[in-house]
Formats: sequence, C-alpha cells, structure tokens
Amino acid sequence: MRISIFGAGYVGAVSAACLSKDRNHVVAVDPDPNKIKPLLEGISPIIEPGLDDLIKSGVSSGRLSATSDVKSAVDTTDISLICVGTPSLADGGLNTQYLERVAREIGEVIRHKESYHSVVVRSTCLPGTTETVVIPALEAASGLKAGQGFGIAYLPEFLRESTAIDDYYDPGVIVFGVVDTETLRRLEEIHAHIERPKFKVDIRTAEGIKYTNNAWHAIKISFANEVGNILSNAGIDSHIAFEILCSDTRLNISRAYMKPGFAFGGSCLPKDLRALISMSRRQGLPVPLLEATLSANEIQIHRAYNMIAHHGHRRIGFVGLSFKPDTDDLRESPLVELAERLYGRGYQLKIYDPNVRMDRLTGANESFVRSRLPHLADLLNDSIENVIDNSDVIVVGNRAEMNGSIRRIASDVPIIDLVRMNSDQRSQGNYHGICW
Repeated sequence: MRISIFGAGYVGAVSAACLSKDRNHVVAVDPDPNKIKPLLEGISPIIEPGLDDLIKSGVSSGRLSATSDVKSAVDTTDISLICVGTPSLADGGLNTQYLERVAREIGEVIRHKESYHSVVVRSTCLPGTTETVVIPALEAASGLKAGQGFGIAYLPEFLRESTAIDDYYDPGVIVFGVVDTETLRRLEEIHAHIERPKFKVDIRTAEGIKYTNNAWHAIKISFANEVGNILSNAGIDSHIAFEILCSDTRLNISRAYMKPGFAFGGSCLPKDLRALISMSRRQGLPVPLLEATLSANEIQIHRAYNMIAHHGHRRIGFVGLSFKPDTDDLRESPLVELAERLYGRGYQLKIYDPNVRMDRLTGANESFVRSRLPHLADLLNDSIENVIDNSDVIVVGNRAEMNGSIRRIASDVPIIDLVRMNSDQRSQGNYHGICW
C-alpha cells in the first residue's frame, strides 16, 4: 500500500515506521523542517525505544521518506492518515485547527486527482469531530462527497509512550470507523497480519471508543492510588492487594459490571464504599474519586427520575424492584429509591416483581420493608398485565420479566428502559433507554 502520513509527531512517526516495516511505501508529511530533516537522515524525531532502528531501516530500504509537499504526498499515495495534534483549549475543549487545515490541504489535492483517495483520521478527537470538522473541510476543498468521491474513516490508536511499537503490533483491539467499502478494504489489508480482534463501527462510535479507553485508564490509575493510600495507612501492602484483585478475571478484570445502565445498589457496594470513605476521612486522606462514585450513582437515579417526570403522566408502572434480577433483596436497591421519590411526589405507582411478595419476606429484607417501606404492600401487584394495563409510563428494571410482556404495551405508552431489554434497541419514539 502507498500511504501518506500527515503529522510526524509521536503517533505519526511510530505509524510511519511500523507501516514501512510492514513493506508499505510511506511518506511522512509535516510543515516542520525539524521533523522532516531527521526523518530523511534515518533518525527518529522523537524518543521512543526501537524507533530509531525502524526509521533507519525504512529510509535505507526506500520504503520511508518525508516531505513538506502536500501535493506530491497525496498524488503518489492511495491513503492518507491524519495524525496531527489536537491540543487542549483553555476551557478543556480540543483545538481542531490543525485537523481542519490538513483536511483542507488534502481536499485541494484530491479535487484534481483521478484515482480514489482514502482519508483516515488517527488524531484523538471528540465524537462528531470527523463529521463536523474534517469532512466539511475535505468536501469544501475538493468539491467531492465523502464516501463517494473520496474515502473517509476514523482509526483510533492505542499507543503508549515507551511501548508504542509493541502496542502497534499487539493492540488490545483494532477498530475501523468507516463509511465506504474501499477504505475499509484498504485498512483491513494494512492490518491483515495483526491477529487481534477487529471491529467495524461507524465513525462517531470509533471516536467515542478512543475516549472510553483513555477515561477508563485514567480512572483505574486514580482508583489504585486512592485505595493504595488507604491500605498503606492501614499497614497493608497495596501491591499485594491489587495483584490479587487483578488475578480475578471473572469479575475484577472482565466484562462484568462494564455495561452502562442504571445505578448500583444492594447490600454490599454502597455500604462498603461508604465505609471505605469513612475510613479515609479518619486517616485524613482525601478520596475524591471514591466520593464522586457515590455522586455519580445518585446522578443516574436522578436521571431516571427526570426521564419519567418529563412525560407528565402520573400513573407509573414498575417492572422489577429488587436491586438486580433473581433476588428479593431490596436493601439499597436503586429501583426502590426511584420508586420512593416518585411516591413521595404524588405519583401513583404499581409495581410487579415476582421475587418480592409481602408473604415471603423474611429477615433483613422484612425489617427493611417494615421500617422503610410500610406502604409497599399497597403498591405491589401479582400480575404484570395489571401493571401494564393501568400505567401511563412503564419503567423496566427487570429484563427477564419484561421480555414476555413487551407486546402488551400500547405504542403510545412511554417505556423507560433501565436494563436494555434488547441490545438492538436505541432511544426512539416512545422507547427511552437510560444511556443508549
């Protein structure tokens, strides 16, 4: 493949070196002579283990070159990767001027190019940036339509400084955010030798995946630091604790809990999080991430309340009340909290949960209901049909119980889905997923 790479900084230089190693013909494009000159001499413009050798090999083989000439780079290649910086603005947003400028420059060349050219964004940019910044600049400069007159895609990179070459050849996943089949074919060809999971999504989703990854990594580091501080003050070696935590790949390092939805609850998570925060306060340690976790949970309950209240109806039907399916545990159930808020504001509630029956409650569950929810018996229904037929809004908190009765709900009755009954459904019409 003949590839031009715009931006010879960290991502661009690593991508250029690795792509040339894979026997592609690569030209790095940058307006800065301080980056072009060392590349032409076979020297890496950045510090990265192993990169000098790859660049030297690429230049000596004739497969890697560098230039400031945009026209010659685009004219002699089939695909352009945009790897320019997107630095922060004062308000925390992204400065996209370099993206827009490069897109415009590429567009001016492909206006007169006879062959089909693909433009692939690798720069980290917020969801929607390719659609609102890059594509308009390309289309305005070229007079062509994205996906028809030229190819367009977003290819997120997951390179870590100091291990970038290893990360390039052994990524966790490869994500193609694509519009047209020819650009997808070219990207698949470039990555054919890398045997890692590959996913094809739309461009906006691909942009969002990059931010999901980075936010998750940042949160993991802060979480380890906050809990590590608490454990250290308690005389515990935090590295031992986290080594064991990471050994659990069934729950801790896994897909478990990583599905956006409603708030967490139950007899363990809220109680134990509060206890850990209380311990940190006695130690004099600030733990803003752990405290914010409780706040984030509260926000999700408030979001569900607002989604229900938005419709203006007073008769609300709940399918599910316990904190998760296949249990009768109501302690700190976010569904109970949501129902309490609605009930306290005068909403008429009907609740169906086959696992929660007044004649079956015992122990801590019974004590909780007697002290916190003495009115629960008047809200519970033995029939899901009765709840659906006598409610103006249906709140789904239990997927299993709802699936068999979804057809009974009239098309004009709003459904507030807190658990995602169907993975193919997105918020549309009277169906409202809490975060999908």
